[in-house]
Amino acid sequence: MSSVTFETQRAALAGVVAIPVTPFTEDGSVDTGTHRALLRRLLDAGIRTLTPNGNTGEFYALTCEERRLVTESTLEEVGERGAVLVGVGHDLPTAVAAARHARDLGAGMVMIHQPAHPYVSAAGWVDYHRAIAESVPELGVVPYLRDAQLPGARLAELADHCPNVIGVKYAVPDATRFAAFARDAGLDRFVWVAGLAEPYAPSYFSAGATGFTSGLVNVAPAVPLNMIEALRSGDYPAAMKVWEQIRRFEELRAAHGSANNVTVVKEALAALGLCRRDVRPPSRTLPADERAEVAAIAAAWSI
Repeated sequence: MSSVTFETQRAALAGVVAIPVTPFTEDGSVDTGTHRALLRRLLDAGIRTLTPNGNTGEFYALTCEERRLVTESTLEEVGERGAVLVGVGHDLPTAVAAARHARDLGAGMVMIHQPAHPYVSAAGWVDYHRAIAESVPELGVVPYLRDAQLPGARLAELADHCPNVIGVKYAVPDATRFAAFARDAGLDRFVWVAGLAEPYAPSYFSAGATGFTSGLVNVAPAVPLNMIEALRSGDYPAAMKVWEQIRRFEELRAAHGSANNVTVVKEALAALGLCRRDVRPPSRTLPADERAEVAAIAAAWSI
């Protein structure tokens, strides 16, 4: 793949990277029609980078067939209107097959989920990501990094082998560690995406990030777009005004070790009449006494 194409994909990462939800029908199956409607809503609002099969999309609760369906629906719906960053992971053969499936459907990038295996060595992390990246050299590859122990030099090593590793979704909740990791890996070598969304975006942008992920975008697309505009212009007071606006919503998502991360987003969408509130185990719907607060926040944003 040409460097020009990779530059286009790098540019797509330097913004709001939306993580769409996966809505379900009453019988528990993926609601493809509602999923497409939610994607159109994001695109119509100006969102241009979408990640099917991300954590807000309940990646680990979907079957292999469902993940393929979500990928196919997203690519068909987005078409030429934006960039698609397909989430892949699990065991190595499954991740490689998913990456190749995404490539064959016309996706330009894949995001490799942080390996969920309890025993991950730094060298093994490189081996895992290298095998996936080398299986799809035509695609931009974005590791999703949640491991605070991985040194930046390992990411640089991976990119030495795989020039298609073009960005990093960094999701370690430590801005100082991020600043050091990015510089050890190569600050200008990768697009740095703040993987902990709006709450961490201002601090991570101050250290070199140029994009951030968002699950909140499903509910109120204009809110993260306002934040990215402020961050791009270096207007941190304006960015923090948005931070204050989303603070309570994100606190609810982060409570109990982020147990309700997806649940709160789907509850807000349900309150707006956009999809069912259903989530799959190990997530669970909110108790009735907490739903009113989420609905009130969503209603205020929709005005």
